[in-house]
Amino acid sequence: MYFIEMEKNINSRYMDIDIAKNLEAIKQELPEEVELVVISKTRSHEEIMEAYNTGHRIFGENKVQELTPKWEALPRDIEWHMVGHLQRNKVKYMAEFVSLIHAVDSLKLLREINKQAKKFDRVINCLLQMKIAQEESKYGITIDEIAAILNSEDYQNMKHVRVVGLMGMATFTEDQDQIKREFNSLHQAFNQLKDEHELRILSMGMSGDYPLAVACGSNMVRIGSSIFGPRQYQ
Repeated sequence: MYFIEMEKNINSRYMDIDIAKNLEAIKQELPEEVELVVISKTRSHEEIMEAYNTGHRIFGENKVQELTPKWEALPRDIEWHMVGHLQRNKVKYMAEFVSLIHAVDSLKLLREINKQAKKFDRVINCLLQMKIAQEESKYGITIDEIAAILNSEDYQNMKHVRVVGLMGMATFTEDQDQIKREFNSLHQAFNQLKDEHELRILSMGMSGDYPLAVACGSNMVRIGSSIFGPRQYQ
């Protein structure tokens, strides 16, 4: 009985969520130069369409097996971003349509993206993920490894992939000073590399920390639960 009542309470809270209102409030809050990626992982087509009907077109997913069916079913003018950790064997399923891949953490992955993009005569934009969090579960590479990739002859010879920026995820903690230090380290790396390598996107900040990320220089934020409410797990 307890779990039935708990589920009713969760569903009741969820039904009260105004997706369009939440989305517009966040857009009003964000500076004009900051791009919003609405994170739609685990969300239904109906929920995504509520956000879409406000005029928003940029959505992000973290699993290829969830991204592909949404691309097939939803309006084709949606710009889909892949924001989660990506295995090389999954690239082929989204190479036809993905607009931006956020979490690239190896030269091997860039090679695979380039290979699959070539099949569709596309150039796929990517972000290199720098590890700034202390958590072992967070992926990413060092600034030296990022510089090595960007300077490598291998990458420079790729015709179907383009690194356009950096991304990172801060530690999940209530210590705002730590989060600020981590965001500042990524911003510093971005500034160090952006001119030489024509980087323009710094993707950092999610629902719990995006105001601090923007204050630290982010120009792309990834927000889901602040728009849709608590995540609906599958």
